[in-house]
Amino acid sequence: MSRLEDLTMNPLLPNHYREILVGLGEDPEREGLLDTPKRAAKAMQYLCNGYEKSLEEVVNGALFSSESDEMVIVKDVELYSLCEHHLLPFIGKAHVAYIPTGKVLGLSKIARIVDMYARRLQIQENLTRQIATAIEQVTQAAGVAVVIEAQHMCMMMRGVEKQNSVMSTSVMLGAFRESYNTRHEFLQLIGRSK
Repeated sequence: MSRLEDLTMNPLLPNHYREILVGLGEDPEREGLLDTPKRAAKAMQYLCNGYEKSLEEVVNGALFSSESDEMVIVKDVELYSLCEHHLLPFIGKAHVAYIPTGKVLGLSKIARIVDMYARRLQIQENLTRQIATAIEQVTQAAGVAVVIEAQHMCMMMRGVEKQNSVMSTSVMLGAFRESYNTRHEFLQLIGRSK
């Protein structure tokens, strides 16, 4: 039985959501809210299922020999995460690049690595670094670059309520950190540099 199934059967989590409804002044017995605690618990478990995954499981041996030593880029990988400060979503895109040194990673694995870390309670700065470090660890690449651009509901729905703000974070490792030309090429290819 997976941890997700375990938590689904644990009555405490839905009960906590029920108490939140009561604390908000709602009646959890009214028709529209009868199953809300259970649905909310399942939704939260799904949104945080990255805790159930390991890098080894996600990669699943999809590392292949290659003579390529040119930059590999995967652009516009959608991501959905929850801000660890307010438990509100942030939604955006990750742009990931690496320079192979004898091994290339299966294409879908990059998106799966992004998802694994995004599906945890996060701040964007840490998410960016976790993705870059994981790609570096798995591929032993000469360099790794990750840029994330996201909109944060904690800034849009509450607080300052700024609807058009986008947060950008980047992590450059190895050749991307050491070489202006390599970094510039990456930023140009993802459309972030002129």
